[in-house]
Amino acid sequence: MPMEYKDYYEILGVKRGAKQDEVKAAYRSLARKYHPDVNPGDEKASDRFKEINEAYQVLGDAEKRRKYDQFGADYRRAGSVEEAFRRGGVQDAGVSGFGFSGFGGSSDFFESLFGAAAGAPPGVRGTRSARPSRVVDIEHDITVALDEVYHGGLRILNLKVPEPDGRSRNRRLEIKIPRGVRDGSRIRVANEGSLRTDGTRGDLYLRVRVGMVAGFERRGDALVTEIQVPMSEALLGAMTTVSHIDESKLRLKIPPETRDGAVLRLRGQGLPSLNGQESGDLLVRVKVQMPEKLTIREKQIIYDFGTNRNENPAMPE
Repeated sequence: MPMEYKDYYEILGVKRGAKQDEVKAAYRSLARKYHPDVNPGDEKASDRFKEINEAYQVLGDAEKRRKYDQFGADYRRAGSVEEAFRRGGVQDAGVSGFGFSGFGGSSDFFESLFGAAAGAPPGVRGTRSARPSRVVDIEHDITVALDEVYHGGLRILNLKVPEPDGRSRNRRLEIKIPRGVRDGSRIRVANEGSLRTDGTRGDLYLRVRVGMVAGFERRGDALVTEIQVPMSEALLGAMTTVSHIDESKLRLKIPPETRDGAVLRLRGQGLPSLNGQESGDLLVRVKVQMPEKLTIREKQIIYDFGTNRNENPAMPE
């Protein structure tokens, strides 16, 4: 069955004569636009992302790009074809002289060459053998601060990725931290795993560990913090400010007669959900501060307050 021809240049939106850095820039721009983390649940964007990665795996590699330019959809078999011609007594120059158009723009020639044994040139077997598979995906832990969960952003990672020969290659990767990412979830980085036998790569999976920020705890998409409120403000009500996780200040109304331990809610000021459609709440636990070092007059005021309510405070000294 003929292989489907895909115009990788058109997929990446570059001209055939584009330089490698232009190809890379086009890939990075499209990958960010169609990344699954940016388009959760969008199957069309996911398919487009896979197509973009497939195109870059070829055009981003100078040797693969050369074979693709020459053989089109059958670039993966180019090396085997050249070898078959050599075994059949045809010079390399003859192969390159044909180019892809020399075979009528179709992959039927390659199918007959490597498919059934009938009609195969001398020295070329007519059967396919399955290559042994191996694990090519890599997992790595990454610690994400709680404020990164709130804002999202980019992180630069320097990783060592194992190769088939046992060596490791150093990779400097720019990783997008999705807003609202949860502890224990995984971030997929396509094509940054180990090398496959066909020259493509597996994927890198980053296991997320969310670190805490002093003064905040996480409950799903909600954030919980605590503030100190003077007794007078708790009793009579007040307006106060709350420090957010990004150190911004939020206005909070303290209702009259707020009890110690009461939880007040600032809607939509928590962590964003992964779908990006809504955010959790900021829950503010109130700790009522008891006054200290009372003056004689203050003690008398409190004594009068208590006795007026039929309470039995001690006589101030």
